[in-house]
Amino acid sequence: MTKQLPKIASLLFFLFSFLPQPGVSQSITAKIIDGQTGESIPYANIIVNNSENLVSNSEGYFTLSEKNSDDAVQLLVSYLGYANQTLTVAELKRNQNKVSLQPGMIELSDVTLNEKKLTALQIMANVKANLKTNYSSKKEATKDKIFFRESSYLAPKILDVEIDKSTGFTKDGLKKANQQINAFTSKLVTNPPKEYTDILCDFYHSVTQKEKMVYSTKLDVVKATKLKNENSAVSLDELEKSAVNILLTHLDTTKYYRVKSGWFGSRDTISLRKDFNKKKNKTINTRLSSAKTQLTMFMFENSMMNTQKFNFIDNHELYDYKYEGAKYSSDNEFIYVVSFKPRKSKGKYVGKLYISESDFAVLRVDYSLAEGKKEGGFNMKLLLGVKTLENVSNGTIIFKKSPSDNGYHLHYVSQETGQYIYLNRPLKFIELTNEEKDVVAFDLKLEANQREKIEFLNIARSEIDHADVEKMKEEEFNFIKLKAYDASIWKNYIAIEPLAEMKQFKAED
Repeated sequence: MTKQLPKIASLLFFLFSFLPQPGVSQSITAKIIDGQTGESIPYANIIVNNSENLVSNSEGYFTLSEKNSDDAVQLLVSYLGYANQTLTVAELKRNQNKVSLQPGMIELSDVTLNEKKLTALQIMANVKANLKTNYSSKKEATKDKIFFRESSYLAPKILDVEIDKSTGFTKDGLKKANQQINAFTSKLVTNPPKEYTDILCDFYHSVTQKEKMVYSTKLDVVKATKLKNENSAVSLDELEKSAVNILLTHLDTTKYYRVKSGWFGSRDTISLRKDFNKKKNKTINTRLSSAKTQLTMFMFENSMMNTQKFNFIDNHELYDYKYEGAKYSSDNEFIYVVSFKPRKSKGKYVGKLYISESDFAVLRVDYSLAEGKKEGGFNMKLLLGVKTLENVSNGTIIFKKSPSDNGYHLHYVSQETGQYIYLNRPLKFIELTNEEKDVVAFDLKLEANQREKIEFLNIARSEIDHADVEKMKEEEFNFIKLKAYDASIWKNYIAIEPLAEMKQFKAED
């Protein structure tokens, strides 16, 4: 019997070594729910140790990084119309990783200011009058820690590539090209391509005034991942490029070609010659500049100062407004709730605005295209064989007050856009030579729906010196390419908890 004890002890040690050990931090995923109905609460704000901000996703989930998963870490959870809840991570664990918020809505039949009743339209007039005060760029230099996620997919209804003319292909080459093209198009139709891009970065912004206002931005990418099927196409440019690359592999690799598309010819010269591509590929890598441009434009497009898109903010003749009541904010101030819908044809959106009673700042807006409306489009179907129609546009935008200047900055955005795409255009490869030319012509036909969802979270904002922005040196970055979502990639960082569809995505080999 005594001889068995060492074996039993070894076995127990082996088993317990794989169990979670007390005091060992692990990332924690939790859910925020309504304490009365049990329904999930999307876009609730979570402040971690009074320094970093999280937001629950549209399913109500959020994830704490490993460094923020110790039992003593403090969480402050808030949402408009609900009582704030402060708890530790230890308490969160005892509650089975759920946070139950209790409703605290206050419905007011009258809105008063200086003993005068305000109508919904008068509230909106005050919003417009205070836009510059509440949202204009300040002169202080800032550093924002930002998490940015872009999810895209293309769902083709029709996708055909047909070769009309070929003097550049051999008979065998033409057969192989058609086989590859058919396999390529069939796969896109049966398995619509998806792509998920996550970026965690520090965004530096400075405004200085000498003879004129000078804006300076810098970007430092901490981590970036891309989850997609290799060689998949989620945009028109990528789709056309993929089709072109298939055909190029069957053309004469020693020759140069010009591509002509539709009515217009390209001046770009293409070839598979190694010496040509080696020379041509000596270009500056622009991942950093592309990411910075995209982020800067996104922040502007979702600013309350961008009233060209959000014309329900300042163009009051186009909309009908209705006062829906009031709620308490996390700072125990009244928040007016005003709904809006189009009154005239140029009004496009329906939704709700949540407006601070103290300074008439818009703290949150939920919007979507009204039935039968479209955001925009491009119709050159007859001339260029291209038509697009932006028929999906909805989102939630949340603003947060900056303690230093009492102005407001973009805190969180969940934005979804969608387009109907029609493409029917010829492509030609024309050999560059003074002698008899090789010509390969084919038609690319596509009818599809394209969707894009972007999530933006400002995790933390801090003031810095203008000199720090100037001294900061930008560096190029690389994406970590993934074939399946891996939660461990972000275990040490703040990130937005992905939705179920992203977690379930697996790239095909």
